[in-house]
Amino acid sequence: MTDVIRLSPLRDKAVMEGVCEILQKHNPREVSLERTTRITSELNLDSVEIMDLMMEIEQRFDIDVPISLLSDVETIGDLVDLVGSRVEGK
Repeated sequence: MTDVIRLSPLRDKAVMEGVCEILQKHNPREVSLERTTRITSELNLDSVEIMDLMMEIEQRFDIDVPISLLSDVETIGDLVDLVGSRVEGK
């Protein structure tokens, strides 16, 4: 991803934990949730589930994530970095 702000290790950990807590609801196959886990291929999320996921993330972190930024998100790490950059930009 481009233009991502690197968070402090504590903030990054908090964002990762929050994102993974939400993702766990969308993980019936109990795939290991790591930074390298691919959201669509490994978690098998379709576009509707991804939109639901993003609404939950936006509410949880009190942020707005433009849909255009989601095209670069492939892994949980990408998602954590995106969420973190939006949190930092508030």
